[in-house]
Amino acid sequence: MKVGRVYDQATDQDGNRVLVDRLWPRGMSKSRADIGEWCKQVAPSTTLRKWYNHDPQRFAEFRRRYRAELATGEHAMALAHLRELAADGALTLLTASKDPGISEAAVLAELLQERPQRSNS
Repeated sequence: MKVGRVYDQATDQDGNRVLVDRLWPRGMSKSRADIGEWCKQVAPSTTLRKWYNHDPQRFAEFRRRYRAELATGEHAMALAHLRELAADGALTLLTASKDPGISEAAVLAELLQERPQRSNS
């Protein structure tokens, strides 16, 4: 599991390259993006994205709120899809963010590397 910028050149180690931003990257043509798919349904809500504004001081709270969004509805279904892709082989989550380490891609990678929660029934 890797996290990267959509603007970076693809490598042989990338495997399936999936863009996880809600908005298409500025200045990037679809042909130049070299992605397997665009999974915008997994991206943070517009409200959360605008609140966060990639402010490093807000990352911990962004992470908490985003993980809560990923637990329900369309977000949860899109996260399950990414889990399936990750199980099939190498996966690189891409973002246009200048600092992928404090982006939704980093939160998603963290979640995908955790073991799924099991209920005690």
